[in-house]
Amino acid sequence: MTYNFDEVIDRIGTGSSKWDKMESLYGLDPHEGIPMWVADMDFKPPQSVLGCVKDMAEHGVFGYGGDHKAYTEAICGWMERRHGWTVDPTWIFSCHGMMNGISLAIQQFTNEGDGVIIFTPVYHGFISAVNANNRRLVESELINNNGRLEMDFEALETLLRGDEKLVILCSPHNPGGRVWTYEELRELGAFCAKHDLILVSDEVHHDLVFTGNKHIPMAMAMPEIVDRLITLSGATKTFNLAGMHTGNVIIEDPDLRKVFSAGLSAGSLSPSAIGVAMATAAYNGGDEWLTEVLDYLDGNRKIFDAGMNAIPGVESMPLQATYLAWVDFRGLGMSAAEIKDRIQDTAKIAVSPGPIFGKGGEGYMRFNLATRRALVEEAVDRLSAAFSDLQ
Repeated sequence: MTYNFDEVIDRIGTGSSKWDKMESLYGLDPHEGIPMWVADMDFKPPQSVLGCVKDMAEHGVFGYGGDHKAYTEAICGWMERRHGWTVDPTWIFSCHGMMNGISLAIQQFTNEGDGVIIFTPVYHGFISAVNANNRRLVESELINNNGRLEMDFEALETLLRGDEKLVILCSPHNPGGRVWTYEELRELGAFCAKHDLILVSDEVHHDLVFTGNKHIPMAMAMPEIVDRLITLSGATKTFNLAGMHTGNVIIEDPDLRKVFSAGLSAGSLSPSAIGVAMATAAYNGGDEWLTEVLDYLDGNRKIFDAGMNAIPGVESMPLQATYLAWVDFRGLGMSAAEIKDRIQDTAKIAVSPGPIFGKGGEGYMRFNLATRRALVEEAVDRLSAAFSDLQ
């Protein structure tokens, strides 16, 4: 089957955050502006998912779910098939999306006032979750080594006060698009063991990796620390099912599982039957779709990078994974307000400003490339025109 990712799908008026909140937040008419901020795709999911939803609608009864055997088996099959990771079904919990899983981990494995380490710039939801749970945010700023973000453990050592209990890793990294190497993951694992830290590895982008790069599950890179490791994954980013808020929490250690399970029980949390069914269908029938969407996203990435790098003083960080371009505007010598004016008001593009991703985000903007090619090309044309006086 060949999927048509160039299909025009009108999302305006569907309750879409990405499209329908663009006017209230950015002052851009969704019929005129280009939304490149919220991290979801403008593509239909695999046919297996669409068929699943159709069958459920035709059945017509939407009662409580409960038998998750097919779901957990589908996750295990996917992890083995795509990542070479053997997962036992008993290790798997379901949460209401990645941020629900991260917040639960923060609540269950730390106390108020404890330090929680993140590597910034990073997905802003991590920052919000730490602050909302009244934990102390410890921002370990990543080094930009010639367009490649790297963890700096020597600098992190100097930040420690002794009250740190948990580390949150984004792997692959959002917004920098890095795929961490085996050596980097092992160094992080050793750091966590040395300082007695629980490690939460958010691997939701693990399938969106471009040719020449390979995602390594933290559990495979550092099996010695499974007694302090919590892995998050999901079909949401991979297959564009974010609205289902259905994620996987994989915990091998029985003691950690017991603590995390208590948090689920305390919150009376259970997964959506529809989300579980859609994720199962995606894992069991989405391989071909994923191959095709990665090829399409790679094309978008190349077009966008070429356009951005042609603007003097602008550099798009080489993207190894995700569909989120991290663009450096610092070389322009402009104020943040002027850069925003040119992108938002002149080019009429809604993007995520770098500072929301924490330390190291100043002067950057994040662009979502998971849309039809014509819109990516239009965005490049608009941005080129907005900065044409520099060329």
